[in-house]
Formats: sequence, structure tokens, C-alpha cells
Amino acid sequence: MKVTKRIHDSFKESSLFLDDIITNFETKGEDFGNQDRNSLKLFKTGDKVFNVKSFRIPNIVNQIAYKFFRKSKAQRSYEYANKLKALNVGTPEPIAYYEYKTPFLFKKSYYISEQLDCDLTYRELTTDFNYPDYDNVLRAFTRFTFDLHEKGIHFLDHSPGNTLIKKTDTGYSFYLVDLNRMEFKNLDFETRVKNFSKLTIHKSMVEVMSDEYAKCSGENYDAIFNLMWNLTEEFQYRYHRKRRLKKKLKFWKKG
Repeated sequence: MKVTKRIHDSFKESSLFLDDIITNFETKGEDFGNQDRNSLKLFKTGDKVFNVKSFRIPNIVNQIAYKFFRKSKAQRSYEYANKLKALNVGTPEPIAYYEYKTPFLFKKSYYISEQLDCDLTYRELTTDFNYPDYDNVLRAFTRFTFDLHEKGIHFLDHSPGNTLIKKTDTGYSFYLVDLNRMEFKNLDFETRVKNFSKLTIHKSMVEVMSDEYAKCSGENYDAIFNLMWNLTEEFQYRYHRKRRLKKKLKFWKKG
């Protein structure tokens, strides 16, 4: 099986360590985070901690697509991280990606970034309304999202667990993770507002985000709120309908 890799110039001196990480991924490292869809592990070397995401082997159609027609999730994650850095948008430091391929099929891929410790993610804001400085954190997150939009960044996985938040002396810093689905283009009004629709089920949060986005953009608050709330409800309806269908399918398979 052929292995291709790309290592950032800043981490070339760690290439042997990185090769060992990937070769021995199954037996070394420390499990990190949710392991349901893809495997995440941490590897320590000196004073650095590397975060390695192992993507599942795709279905046969995508094995062909990733081999011949599309960039892999690992490659896109690496390239998008570098693009975000160039645009002065926070994301953990991109280190490398590795891909395993046969002559006709794509198999495994890995994305390596520097582990970034955070104080919270957006998810905590959806569950703890008494979090210290809550309103300011939520408004700062909204300004961060506005800045993404102004820079032509459409983060398609803008969901609760994919923004890390760190407290600073001057406020809060934000870092995007899970980067393989992004677009870089001018965003119209509806696309910008729709980008908030996966974040929360709480109307009070949508009200705050709409208010802050209106202040940033100069757009009408009511227009933003009505659209954001409608799109949020539509997303929740589709999400729960999909989950109900999955449960029915599992029940039929068991039967």
C-alpha cells in the first residue's frame, strides 16, 4: 500500500516521530474526545502534544472518488488550516497529513495538528447559562463568526463542538477544528445567517447572536432574527427526523 504524506516546514525535524505515530497509531498514543465516527489520539514529544485524527476508511464509492477525483478529508483539513492561518483566523497549528492508497482505491488518512488546550467550547454555552461572563462570550463568538464571513470563509461544520474558546487578558480567542468541510467565497445574507442554524436550540441565544450580528453588519435585527430562528427550527426538524428514521432502520434490522 502506498503512503503519501506532507509535513509542514516548521515540523520537518519531527518527521521520524510523525512517521512512528502513524505506523503505530493503533497501539500507541492516548485516546482523546469522542471516538464514535473517527479516532482521535494525543502523542507527546518533548514539550509538544500532537493531536492525530484518523479518518475511517470510506465506502467503496468514496474510495474511488478520493483516489482519483477528490482531495481526502485529511488533505483538506491540512490545507484549510493553513489557509485559515494565512487569513489570521484561529485554528490549532497544522503539522501534517498522511494517506494510504492502493493502485485503485483510497484507504486510510490522518491529519495531525498541535493540541490546543481551551477553557470551553461553544457547546458549554448551550448547557450552562450561568457560565461566567456568558453574554460577552456569546457576543464575542458572534463577532468571530462575522469576521469569518467578512473574510469569505463558509465553515460548513459550524456546530457546537467545533469552536474552541480561550480566555485572554483582553477578552476571548476562538479556534476552529474539524476543518474538512469549508468553502472560501463571498457570502450572501442568507448564507451568513444560515451558518448559525446548527449551533443551538435556544431562542434566547439566537436573540443575542442576532442582536450582535446586526450591530456588526448594519443589517436589520428583525430580519436577522426571523431568518436565523426559522432556519434553526428547520435544521432541528430535519435533524430529529433523520434520527427517528435511523432508529426505525435499526429496529427493522434487529427484527
